[in-house]
Amino acid sequence: MNIMIKKGFKTLLILLIGSFSITACEDYVDIETPNHMMISETVFADQETALAAINGIYNELAKADFSRGYLYSVTVLAGLTPDIFETTSATDARYGPFQQNEISPIDSDDAKANYNMWSSIYNIIYMANSVMEGTQNSKSISQEVKDLVEGKARFIRAFTYFYLVNLYGEVPLILTTDYRKNAKAERDDVNTVYNRIADDLDKAIILMEGAMEYNDSERTNVNRFVAIALRARVYLYQENWAKAEELASEVISQTSLYGMLDDLEQVFLKNSREAIWQISPVGRGLSATYTGEGYMFRGQNSSQIKLSEDFVGAMSANDKRLHIWIGYNTSRGFYFPQKYKDARSRNDVVEYSTVLRLSEQYLIRSEAKAMQGKITEAIKDINVVRNRAGLGLLAEMDQEMGQTELLEEIMEQRKKEFFAEWGHRWLDLKRTERVTEVLGAMKPLWQDTDVLFPIPGEEREKNPNLTQNNGY
Repeated sequence: MNIMIKKGFKTLLILLIGSFSITACEDYVDIETPNHMMISETVFADQETALAAINGIYNELAKADFSRGYLYSVTVLAGLTPDIFETTSATDARYGPFQQNEISPIDSDDAKANYNMWSSIYNIIYMANSVMEGTQNSKSISQEVKDLVEGKARFIRAFTYFYLVNLYGEVPLILTTDYRKNAKAERDDVNTVYNRIADDLDKAIILMEGAMEYNDSERTNVNRFVAIALRARVYLYQENWAKAEELASEVISQTSLYGMLDDLEQVFLKNSREAIWQISPVGRGLSATYTGEGYMFRGQNSSQIKLSEDFVGAMSANDKRLHIWIGYNTSRGFYFPQKYKDARSRNDVVEYSTVLRLSEQYLIRSEAKAMQGKITEAIKDINVVRNRAGLGLLAEMDQEMGQTELLEEIMEQRKKEFFAEWGHRWLDLKRTERVTEVLGAMKPLWQDTDVLFPIPGEEREKNPNLTQNNGY
């Protein structure tokens, strides 16, 4: 992938012995590598710089288009493609094609948005690869620290590939910093990518065996349960119901770390007990003290994105999420997400961007149990989410509630619980093969091939080995 050699490897997280000096107590390592240097020759000088390099990846996640919750993020772009977001202008050239599922591969505003998201994901993957290689090549780092750093880096790589494969289908597996291989990489099939995701997560869980807590009580640092939570999701997507239930249960059982919050106002605060993994908006090169989501969805007259009226209209009047997580612009008459309340700079950071949270684990377990015919147990789990939302509890012994009806209710709660979060609705419609059924009825330009985003044309111009998805 040529994106990995763009700008002279500008954001590699490595320390070149003999070439650079760095203070061990620094929070981040962000070193520019000379173009002539072979990346495989790089190593970390000590464990402080190796751990700082991981912090550098967290910092990049806060800035990257894909993950920052702003203009070109998966939250925005994959929120427009299903039935959650709409543009506030009928002629919006950047976002309109995503809402209409008519994304262009190249030479357009929407193509730029798609390219920026794609390229920022691969930049993060490149960083994870460089951290793993630099750690493995070092002779001055203990095995314990090597395992910890490798586990965190493997999680990051699995996390980013999860979105790549679900958005684009077949994608190149970039597992090295060797630009000569990357520049000619071909697309790997979906099963191969998923196998790599699973392998990275399984190894991350083992390598982070001793990393049960969060450093300095900050939930921005990946630990073992973060990896387990994502692995539970991957098992769900792979329809391995028993393992999805098992791993979600392991996370839910960590009551000293995690718990559902009764107050919806507190769910997205920094270090919330419901948060499993968060991204801090504050770091090196970042001056804002608010999240990208808080700024993007602030509901001003100039806002480009609004919530679909059909989505808002489907919320029950007594659903607390309607009143606490949704705002209304009275002058222009549109609804907007308001999960993040802070959209201005201030002395203290109040909110972190929440990537993984406990309510998802309850709904993963509920769905997994329902698919195994454990209806009563599945109802108990979905009731945890319904109860917090202020909705009536489903009767656990309701003879009218069969598997089909329960699964429909789980999907409905996922839609209402995770709107404006990391493209959940888009991915749910795709994995349950309901996307054409739902969107075909409401979007006149919908085609079955719209289930995948186009491979960016700029990447295909640089690498002729990249094929295009059907329909583009």
